[in-house]
Amino acid sequence: MTTDTVIALDAMGGDRAPEIVVSGAALALERYPKLKYLFYGDEAQIKPILDLHPGLAKASDIHHTPDIITSDMKPSLALRQGRRSSMRLALNAVAQREAGSVVSAGNTGALMAMAKFVLKTLPGIDRPAIATIMPTQVGESVILDLGANVECDAENLVQFALMGAIFCRTVLGIKDPTIGLLNIGTEELKGHDEVRMAATILRERPIPGSFYGFVEGNDIALGTVDVVVTDGFTGNIVLKTVEGTAKLMVHFLRHSFAASLSARLGYLLARGAMQKLKLRTDPRRYNGAMFLGLQGVCVKSHGGTDHEGFANAIGVAHDLMTRHLNDRIHEELSRQYGVVEPLTIQPAILTDEVE
Repeated sequence: MTTDTVIALDAMGGDRAPEIVVSGAALALERYPKLKYLFYGDEAQIKPILDLHPGLAKASDIHHTPDIITSDMKPSLALRQGRRSSMRLALNAVAQREAGSVVSAGNTGALMAMAKFVLKTLPGIDRPAIATIMPTQVGESVILDLGANVECDAENLVQFALMGAIFCRTVLGIKDPTIGLLNIGTEELKGHDEVRMAATILRERPIPGSFYGFVEGNDIALGTVDVVVTDGFTGNIVLKTVEGTAKLMVHFLRHSFAASLSARLGYLLARGAMQKLKLRTDPRRYNGAMFLGLQGVCVKSHGGTDHEGFANAIGVAHDLMTRHLNDRIHEELSRQYGVVEPLTIQPAILTDEVE
């Protein structure tokens, strides 16, 4: 058995852990029967739920951890005090090559801080980025960064563009992905210096795909480009705005169809179309943000998701592992920057701690 089939799960991360973690893992196992799981968390809470899924229990091991990372814990505190937490030990499993990936629905800031500390960045990558897939009018696109880096220089944005493009090629199967820099306008003179400089570099440098230019917020839903690149501050606002808008539209639709008898009859006639709309825009379908740029696969699930959403996050981890995304990124970085360092995680990082 290779580590490409093993996923370490932070069983205590999320609003309804460990229930949704275990049930989500059971659903994902139906989709990917070769998967094996390492559950990290409170064994007294995990085992009774795991026993309800005999098939899952056979494919799983429980590693008891005494501590958990709370949703409000600061990243710096999590690094200092979370050495025996479910999140940290799940990450250690990837660093020690006991698992091929880690999935957590826990504290995003703490997970990013720990992942950077334990897994380290890929050679040639200065900062990892949080990326996710978004539905568009023409299919799907990738957007990054969604909050890992509040401030980015031009080279950071260029690296995000490279990773996003390679993701599109490797996972989404888009041979020649188009890349756009999110800006306040499409004119060359608009935007911060860092964005304009990144555009200049992307126009001049050979990249895996093609550089489209600047895109605006409305271009994300239109699917103007396959990869939307921005800093983490802007990207996080975009993500939360999209999520809020989707909930608002659902709210409006429910009230509209309940407004009168004729509206309710109209809903019955349109039920099939509404079900298709619900499926197409279901946030659980796109659950599972990727931490691109690390020497290990790390996927962040939404903390409030259900078992269906968590299963989809596991599916993201499965795809990143089996399609060897990190190897593809490393190969491209070697071409771009002459990187020759191998993809290895030094065991010493598991004992070096933050003072």
